[in-house]
Amino acid sequence: MREPENITEMKQILEAALLTAGQPLSLDDMLKLFAGRMERATLRMLLDELKADWGQENSDKTVELVQVASGYRFQAKPQFSEFIARLNPEKQPKYSRAVMETLAIIAYRQPVTRGDIEQIRGVAVNPNVIRQLQERDWIDVVGQREVPGRPSLYATTKHFLDDLNLRSLAELPPYEDFAQSEIPLDS
Repeated sequence: MREPENITEMKQILEAALLTAGQPLSLDDMLKLFAGRMERATLRMLLDELKADWGQENSDKTVELVQVASGYRFQAKPQFSEFIARLNPEKQPKYSRAVMETLAIIAYRQPVTRGDIEQIRGVAVNPNVIRQLQERDWIDVVGQREVPGRPSLYATTKHFLDDLNLRSLAELPPYEDFAQSEIPLDS
């Protein structure tokens, strides 16, 4: 099996893999492209170069390389998203206030139990709210609290971060922005 001969060919291999992947590729996934013969630092350098090649400086490009929680992916630049949405004219799901409040509580206070959410919101959590967030793969059970009854602990997933184009929870808007909104996150 042949190996890439130079940096340019390595970048082309990365570019082809990222452009054809159906989901973000992690660094470990991309290292497999080179049979483990590449250092992580070299891979990151090549990704930075690809990012620059496809970035804002190059205004004739319609896609950009972005890093999200589960890896790297190419995506359309924001100014083209409205047009691309026409390809799949399905209605985006509308989420109730209860769903959004529950998601915000989980995102900012994770890991939390259903009881924690109910205490913060002041009302019982409808099981459909949790189910809806789990079906969307935005939250998941990450363990049980060591108290009687061992209630499930919920936290957000990498898919949630990917959907919001975030690399980590640290990139969420500041908690204070929500504290001033109508969503009651303070207990």
